[in-house]
Amino acid sequence: MKTITIKLVLLTFICVVLASCGKGHEARVLKLAHGLDAKHPVHLSMVFFAEQLAKYSQGEMTVQIYPSGQLGSERELIELIQIGSIDFTKVSASSLEPFIPKMKIFSVPYLFRDGEHLWRVLNGPIGKDLLNSGTPYRIQGLGYYDAGSRSFYTTKDPVNSPSDLKGMKIRVMNSPSAVAMVKSMGGSPTPISWGELYTSLQQGVVDGAENNLPSFYLSKHYEVAKYLILDEHTSIPDVVITGTKSWGKLTVQQRGWVAQAMADSVAYERKLWRKVSLESLAAVREAGVEVVVADKKLFVDSVKPIHDALANSEHGELFKSIQEVR
Repeated sequence: MKTITIKLVLLTFICVVLASCGKGHEARVLKLAHGLDAKHPVHLSMVFFAEQLAKYSQGEMTVQIYPSGQLGSERELIELIQIGSIDFTKVSASSLEPFIPKMKIFSVPYLFRDGEHLWRVLNGPIGKDLLNSGTPYRIQGLGYYDAGSRSFYTTKDPVNSPSDLKGMKIRVMNSPSAVAMVKSMGGSPTPISWGELYTSLQQGVVDGAENNLPSFYLSKHYEVAKYLILDEHTSIPDVVITGTKSWGKLTVQQRGWVAQAMADSVAYERKLWRKVSLESLAAVREAGVEVVVADKKLFVDSVKPIHDALANSEHGELFKSIQEVR
């Protein structure tokens, strides 16, 4: 009986140990939600992120993606990140403004001289500092996705200079910076949700809007807005974020896998974005949109009061540091 009892105890112990080891290799399922549709290049890049993370972790970490605003608006997704209900999301840097004060800097018109300047900033110390600036607000930045440059498009009359915006109602994001920019150029900023914009353009509720090329094309806004000026007033990146609560649950090794997969996804998204942007421009031209390449100096001069005010604000040093990056 003693022998049988000892064997039973040993067998039980071995089963407990094996079960514990097995649990260590169970897949950790992480939730990623965003507001874009499944055809968008940013969504495809997040699918690539999930694939890379599964590869690096050898299946220990998997990602479930909820696209098309299934779990809420960008603001709601940020709030879900803060409480740890989801693990990752992609939002515009503009949407982070109410949560992370420093993120307001990205909405400054003509902050960057060109695309090269933008990525030197994002990939350098300033960009990394901005990704980490959300930790006091329970938000951790993981990486930047290219969201192109935003330009104006209108329904009735073309825009060739800022003075042409006078009297026009221009849809903007619900961002104080975007409102101030359109006002400085002479237009009437009108915040309207993205989902209502097509109808608003069609019915004349607004005379125009502003966005990047893929969004202009994929939204089919070119069907009702036949004038596009490539003034490229802002280059507001998308930011992939997690919450400090979710991040704190990961081991050092798991964080390394996430960082590696994110770096791969960022490189993938930049290439895909360039390709889709060129294709979108060609497609809207083919559809009959009149495209004007702006004299940017006219637009830069129109927002000088914004730059002057910013230089003397709490974000003045950050603005100066970005301007000095070469």
